[in-house]
Amino acid sequence: MPTPRADVGRAATPTRILEAAAEEFARYGLAGARVDRIAEGAAANKQRIYAYFGGKEALFDQVVSARILDLLDAVPFTADDLPGYAVRLFDFTVGHPELVRLLLWHTLERPGVLGALERSATSSAAKVEALREVQARHPERIDATVPAERLLGQVLATVHGSVLTVGGILAVPEGTEAADDVRADVRRAVTRIVAPAASA
Repeated sequence: MPTPRADVGRAATPTRILEAAAEEFARYGLAGARVDRIAEGAAANKQRIYAYFGGKEALFDQVVSARILDLLDAVPFTADDLPGYAVRLFDFTVGHPELVRLLLWHTLERPGVLGALERSATSSAAKVEALREVQARHPERIDATVPAERLLGQVLATVHGSVLTVGGILAVPEGTEAADDVRADVRRAVTRIVAPAASA
């Protein structure tokens, strides 16, 4: 077992721990992750990790919360342009495959917790409210007969399912013409999902 190096910078320690933990959890999940390896990767000792984050489960939650915040900063939600939002979300997620792995592990090993994380819950509520407002103002552009939370779920499911085809279960290589086709499919599918029934 590697011996963690001495803590080399108190101010940066939480950031280093989160980065090392993200890599560890993305690779091994919660059950397979080892705090010793996280400590080694972060150049911190185990006691410092527990002091900052508590147990391994709490650290996992913090890692996922931090990655969600990165996503929210990089891909602002645009309720009045869901196809465009879907494509930007697709591009970001394809470019950050560790995020997909973290979310899949978290959903599997911490069932029901993801939706309760503060950043996740707050973001979801804000998206639903923004989508309701657009549905009310522009029913000719966005289907107002489907509840906003369900419509948002369908859009996200389309994006996440498509992400898994790029470099994932269908092994479509990132950066290829085939991947561009998947991106175009995302825009086309979401455009159809959100269109009012008469124009779908």
